[in-house]
Amino acid sequence: MTLASLDAVLTRARADGRGVGAFNVIQLEHAHGLVAAAERTGLSVVLQISENAVRYHGSLVGIGTATRALAEASTATCVVHLDHATDPELVRQAVDLGFTSVMFDGSTLPDAQNRDLTAEVVSRCHRAGVSVEAELGEVGGKDGVHAPGARTDPDDAAAFVADTGVDALAVAVGSSHAMTERSASLDLELIARLRAAVPVPLVLHGSSGVPDAEIVRGLRAGLTKINIATHLNAVFTDAVRSALAADERLVDTRRYLGPGRDALRDEAARLLELLARN
Repeated sequence: MTLASLDAVLTRARADGRGVGAFNVIQLEHAHGLVAAAERTGLSVVLQISENAVRYHGSLVGIGTATRALAEASTATCVVHLDHATDPELVRQAVDLGFTSVMFDGSTLPDAQNRDLTAEVVSRCHRAGVSVEAELGEVGGKDGVHAPGARTDPDDAAAFVADTGVDALAVAVGSSHAMTERSASLDLELIARLRAAVPVPLVLHGSSGVPDAEIVRGLRAGLTKINIATHLNAVFTDAVRSALAADERLVDTRRYLGPGRDALRDEAARLLELLARN
């Protein structure tokens, strides 16, 4: 199947009041599990590779090419997405590799520089048919640079979208990256104001720390793309730990990474269905 455009997937979901799951690929087992979850449910999935994951692998080429190949071979609707890229050169590499969307993160830059550089990235990507997500305001917990109490102003968000032409906007509404406990509360009133002010789909980063019921309330208030990474990594790791604990002589990596992949698949499928029905 041809890879899907993030803009098209999110625009349809926003119109229907549904959410779209965006999950991180770190190892190839993640990509296999996430694609399988999308096939099982018949729902769209965004396969995200972050700049941190690229740094871990040493290059985007290997993990990016493999993830794209799995997505193209799938019967599911898959978006292959570069997440939290701060380097425009990495964005160029993703476009050259056939990614269908990128998230350019200039949120730590001075405001005017963020807007100008984001607009340049959008112009280049749109010429290549690639969707662009960006971030305004600060989402807590990302590498320690964001204030946990930060919030995105609706008027500023609307102006940012008009200035840059982005296809989706990540907003700060109460979530925080890398949370291992699902205890965050979202600012639902602010989400509703942002939904009314901003003409493009809203993205929630740091959703691993948000309970299911709160995510549902966020979707109903106006969120569309829900990014979840740490929670799925915890599910994967718990299954690996269990497999290793059950057999201290186990050395075949397939026999413990396989259970991790399958556990991730099952939880990703559950989350996709949760997001799609609300």
